[in-house]
Amino acid sequence: MKTDLSLLSLFTDASALVQIVMLILMILSVLSWTLIFQRGYALRQAQKLFDEFQERFHLSADLNRLYDYLAQKRHQGYGIEQVFRQGFREFVRLYKQEAPTDAVMEGTERAMRVALAKQEDELEQSLPFLATVGSISVYIGLFGTVWGIMTAFRGLGSVQQATLAMVAPGISEALVATALGLFAAIPAVFAYNRFFNHVDKLIRAYDNLAEEFSTALHRRLHSQSWQEPENDTMRPNFDVPNK
Repeated sequence: MKTDLSLLSLFTDASALVQIVMLILMILSVLSWTLIFQRGYALRQAQKLFDEFQERFHLSADLNRLYDYLAQKRHQGYGIEQVFRQGFREFVRLYKQEAPTDAVMEGTERAMRVALAKQEDELEQSLPFLATVGSISVYIGLFGTVWGIMTAFRGLGSVQQATLAMVAPGISEALVATALGLFAAIPAVFAYNRFFNHVDKLIRAYDNLAEEFSTALHRRLHSQSWQEPENDTMRPNFDVPNK
């Protein structure tokens, strides 16, 4: 007698609990693949934005113009640009209040640290879910496999002579759960490690550029005497040293 071992038949012939396990694993797999594509695109965009801003920052001779350029962009508040905006805005605010130099730099650096923390949270979005899928999918699949094998062998208790043909379909159905668990876990683990390393690299690059910006502001504060701007629209000019 020929047994149908297609994936659909293995699913429909499985016990209710194993079917639930398979459905959970398929849903987790679909969700993880969706997040993999979304996070991959978001990180590529973040890297592209950083590269463009870093080049513009090193080539710019006037931070005022760079700030105005960012302020005029349609989409604001993302990536390294937001770190620069928050730091520069806090610097100008404290400078106009005639705060001591150390207080100006401390406030500026604090504002940039807060912005960096927010950007790190944005970049790490959905990564915990991928880690969770990678961690639990194999165990969920293993649970379905163990339960399916137990069901298959329990069914042999009602027959006088057990044959391989009788137990093979049940074991095959059970092993599909493990296969689905691996199918969900392996891409999730691979994507999590890749994205985590990319985020770590980006955050370190953000931090390095923020240090360059802070150093440039600190050098100008100590090398020149500034007069208070005439109105709120005026900001002190600073040259950014070329790399």
